[in-house]
Amino acid sequence: MHDRDTWRMGAGAMSVPIDVVEAGSATTAAGLVAHGDIDVVLIDSRIAAAERTKLLATARSTKPSPFVFLVAASDDEIAALASETKVDGVVRKPATPNEAKGLLDRCGQLRLPRRILLVDDSATMRGIVRKILTASRFQLEVSEAEEGFDALNQVRSGKFDLVILDYNLPGLNGIETLSEIKREFPRIEVVMITSTLDEEVAKKARMIGAAAFLRKPFYPSDLDAVLHKVLGLGAAPEAEPN
Repeated sequence: MHDRDTWRMGAGAMSVPIDVVEAGSATTAAGLVAHGDIDVVLIDSRIAAAERTKLLATARSTKPSPFVFLVAASDDEIAALASETKVDGVVRKPATPNEAKGLLDRCGQLRLPRRILLVDDSATMRGIVRKILTASRFQLEVSEAEEGFDALNQVRSGKFDLVILDYNLPGLNGIETLSEIKREFPRIEVVMITSTLDEEVAKKARMIGAAAFLRKPFYPSDLDAVLHKVLGLGAAPEAEPN
């Protein structure tokens, strides 16, 4: 089956109501992107490097800037392209219409609002992280909590996609709060942040179910990478219902 036929068939079966357009060349794609109404760009990795560079430059200069992903044919190619810094990630080329549908559905979800709960007893730290989150290209609605009990109450009363959770909290510490969140709401992603250098803390957090572990001080690029891991196309797709 031709690659573009696979994409078309997948687009026809999509559950997310979005418009899917295609371009037969990087030049045509750049023209579409330049209009500023493209949310996600999927670029075949086989496109010549020079043309790809021009398309990426157009995408990055367009406001609002779309998400840009390279589409590779194999795991080896994905690994080889992993250091590409001008894209938001590298994804596996779908082999079937159903795989194409799944990938396109996830593309459609990238611009949907996501709710984040930021838990830290330091107002200064909450302000720093909130500022980073506000600058993200993900559409994020950020709530805050100062300690673990309040965090649990908010999680129980609202639907959150992600919790950013400090380890050093008064009352319930971060590990205890993480454990309770994952017990009650296993599908909520949790990112632990801490200033401790104790490797056992990171190990325990991952064993309980933390999606990522960031040590303070971290950079905006570190948090952005985590967002792509848990909310972007790098996130594990949800299983299809039987």
